[in-house]
Amino acid sequence: MTTLELIQAEIGKIPDERLSELYGLIQEFATSNPVSLRPGIMAKLRGVRIEAPVDFAMNLDLYLNGEKSVSEDIH
Repeated sequence: MTTLELIQAEIGKIPDERLSELYGLIQEFATSNPVSLRPGIMAKLRGVRIEAPVDFAMNLDLYLNGEKSVSEDIH
């Protein structure tokens, strides 16, 4: 069953006198803005800060193979 079908099945179990209450909840839910409790990957990546020499990106291969050392020139 799809989620919609599961919801409809549950709605079918609700007594008629409580349907207006449910409708109010559905309206409130539909008009609210979803709030994410966990930051997404892009938000996490924006928070990444790297402390490295000025030429780190340009000479990454030299730093990776050990020809240059990060501790030499961190700004």
